[in-house]
Amino acid sequence: MKHGERARADRSPAGDPGSAVVGRETETADIMRRVAAGRSHSAVLVVEGDPGAGKSVLLDLAVRRTRDAGHRVLRAVGGESEAHLAFAGLHQLLRPVLGDLDGLPARQRAALRTALGLAEHAETPDPMLVGLAVLTLVSDLAEPAPLLVVVDDAQWIDRASLDVLSFLARRMDSEPVTLLVGVRAAAVLPGFDKGYARLEVGPLSGDAANRLLDAQPERPTGRTRVRILQEAAGNPLALVELARAAASSTPVGSAVEGPLPVTDRLVGIFARHVGQLPEATRRALLMLAAADAVDAPAAARGLPEADDTLWVPAERAGLVRQDTAGIAFRHPLVRSAVYHAASFEERRHAHLALARLLGEEPDRRAWHLAAATVRPDEQVAAVLLETAGRARRRGGHAAAAAALERAAELSPRRADQARLLADAADMAVFTGQLGWVKHLAGEVRKRTDDPALTSRAALATGQLMTLGPHHTAAFALLARLADEAADDRSPRLLDALAAAAVVRYYSGEESQRQRIEALLPDLPDSAAGGALRAWVRAVSDPAGAGASLVPALPELIAEAGDDARALTALAIVAWLLDQTTLAARTFDEAFGRWQAHGPLPAGLGCAAGWAYLEQGRWAEARSVAAEIAVVASQAGLDHAEACARALDAAVVALLGEPAAARGEAERALALVDPLESRSVAVFARRALGLAAVAEGDYDTAYAHFRSAFTEDGDPVHYHVSPTVLADLAAAAVRRGQREPAAELLERSVRHLGTGMSARVALLVERGRALLADPEHAERHFRAALADDAGEQWPFERAQTRLDYGEWLRRRRRIAEARPLLTGALDTFRRLGARPWIERTRAELRAAGVEATSATPRALTELSPQQQQIVRLAARGLTNREIGERLFLSPRTVGSHLYRVFPKLGVTARSQLRDAVDRPPVTATAAHLTSVTRHIG
Repeated sequence: MKHGERARADRSPAGDPGSAVVGRETETADIMRRVAAGRSHSAVLVVEGDPGAGKSVLLDLAVRRTRDAGHRVLRAVGGESEAHLAFAGLHQLLRPVLGDLDGLPARQRAALRTALGLAEHAETPDPMLVGLAVLTLVSDLAEPAPLLVVVDDAQWIDRASLDVLSFLARRMDSEPVTLLVGVRAAAVLPGFDKGYARLEVGPLSGDAANRLLDAQPERPTGRTRVRILQEAAGNPLALVELARAAASSTPVGSAVEGPLPVTDRLVGIFARHVGQLPEATRRALLMLAAADAVDAPAAARGLPEADDTLWVPAERAGLVRQDTAGIAFRHPLVRSAVYHAASFEERRHAHLALARLLGEEPDRRAWHLAAATVRPDEQVAAVLLETAGRARRRGGHAAAAAALERAAELSPRRADQARLLADAADMAVFTGQLGWVKHLAGEVRKRTDDPALTSRAALATGQLMTLGPHHTAAFALLARLADEAADDRSPRLLDALAAAAVVRYYSGEESQRQRIEALLPDLPDSAAGGALRAWVRAVSDPAGAGASLVPALPELIAEAGDDARALTALAIVAWLLDQTTLAARTFDEAFGRWQAHGPLPAGLGCAAGWAYLEQGRWAEARSVAAEIAVVASQAGLDHAEACARALDAAVVALLGEPAAARGEAERALALVDPLESRSVAVFARRALGLAAVAEGDYDTAYAHFRSAFTEDGDPVHYHVSPTVLADLAAAAVRRGQREPAAELLERSVRHLGTGMSARVALLVERGRALLADPEHAERHFRAALADDAGEQWPFERAQTRLDYGEWLRRRRRIAEARPLLTGALDTFRRLGARPWIERTRAELRAAGVEATSATPRALTELSPQQQQIVRLAARGLTNREIGERLFLSPRTVGSHLYRVFPKLGVTARSQLRDAVDRPPVTATAAHLTSVTRHIG
């Protein structure tokens, strides 16, 4: 053998994952760097590219090298026919480690086993609990050595599994786990479309493409080589396959006129290969193509002649790989080509054969039967209906909706089609896919005039539209449905009004309140609807409903019992009525029992975050905002994402990070139309105003706070605008706008009338004190501090103490000012409100007290998540219990505690309670305590 021939023979095949991948040196190094980084902490990388770009080859290489290093790998590959099977991808991923499920906590183990179809359970598994179970399992598997998780062709992974993987990716944190996700470039991958490192596998360079052609067994030359390079356009798989075609007796592409999409050309090439195979091999390939990875063993059982020699022609043609794990297509495009090259009758026989072999897998059997059916078939529709029921019970809403939709297509009677499509629309609401819900509702209308079904499907559309930005259209739809329900005395009236009330809150449109109010007398009087009736009244008109609802709330909450949905709705009602302590407590109770069947009831999910913010639980408020922003972004629900970003902007501004606050608030405003979403507009402008205050820019602050009111001084939003009054007054005083601000405040008071909540009343008194003449200010300050209910809102209370203390100091009533300023400083330090800390310290210095320059106590220096972990650990919860509460792995909890112990100045877990509860102790604080005692 000549030296050149030996060199070519020694080259590894281009598709061999053990070899260096031609032209992908940079991509290979990037992936392996991520895998190496994952040995000490988590790493997530999304590998995206066009079909045939080489994503799978790169992932194969990472798997091969990781296994060679003695580390564990979990791997799943998406398949088109499994895209509608809830948790099919997760089952494939975890199949090698199912025996390790026994080590999970009982609730997690039960939820995961139910989701995977390994056990039956009366209740639908909580998706968050399923995600936590996978997180705990992955953490345990990574204990002895780093773990690599690879998910290829993720565009075909079922939505339920994809949600779990997204949950895992967001919470791996310090786990020694690397997650590699391969996806086609044009595919939308919910949960991974933002926030993760991406590696784009693009076309090969000209030099790399030529090197790849040189590496082929038959190296093309001359005009054939030029044509291959032109047609392949840098796609590695196309280069290899076109070179293979050129080596055959048929010349490449001489008769083809004009360029064709690469994938179309590849399908043609693969189809020609299939046509040259023996009949038995073609039948075997088609069975394998009609199946998926999980069904492959069944496909093999259906081919008694499928011995090793049967696959040799297909292997020689480069269509399949054969190893100890079995037979697999060399690339998804091969499977597609084999499948579509066959006639429908051939495909139908393959699916029917697989259905017969999968008698013990009813969901897979159902979908194979459906794939083999083109005419209405009541029996196939029935098995799909059963599949939908199983998916729903396991929390697979997307899979359930898809099965219901297909069952409708195969149902002989139009009435059954309409009913099943309406059921599918109800289920699809929980996926957040508005386009799908609209399509299903439209299909219902095509099949029936039954108002019960058409209005139910329309209501599903309206409910999901409330979380989008187009509130005028959403309200018009919901109001029409409510009118129809009222005429028919239908129980759907309550659901329609509940959703319409959400739109009314978001839009702030007064005419919508009037429309809702006109329908309230028609609401059915049932004990089961008590929480929703309270919801409709409070959301649409909290000032008008407050007097009657506030006394009734505790009893309504008690009656809700273990109903997490009703508890959450009532918690939101309590927040709207400024019963903040009750709201936060009820949110805690509801979330502790929540079995997540979808979005929070009727929207307003950020209410929990606002309640926590107002109560001084800022870390928890940020956690709520982060979760909602992620979910809303994945689903394309712009308004819900904007709400979350406005909430986070407010907290970040209070913490003294004005640049970050402006970024979040501006993103919120960019997501909505301020005229359609007045609540978000006012919340975001308020956050911008607080950011300006943090920087001492009172001109800008005044402009933002003033925008919460119209030119005439009326509130832009009936519920949010009044909360800005005191901040507006403070900025107006510093800007010299005392008189117009006072007029605006009093106009708002008249507008609120007797329905003013205790919180707003205290804010009004603070605003009046700031804007009043000196001889009248003090009585307003005292009124603003008189009601003990004000302790529900610690930051606002501290602001009032600071303002009053400053007012007293300027009138040389120093001894009276000091206790107020000290109390304000303690609160601001506890919360971590840096700008207000500095301002209060300056006031104390002016009062003759040199407050320490200490920064906020160490606890406030921690991240929101770390603060939550520390507080729960201080209450005696174990790492595993904390992980269940916060949806983190025990290892992540332990890692956080290890890092924060030195920051808190503790060495043992038993010291955490003191670190959480103690106030910042300084010599100056002790001196102020003695001064306060002396004054008293």
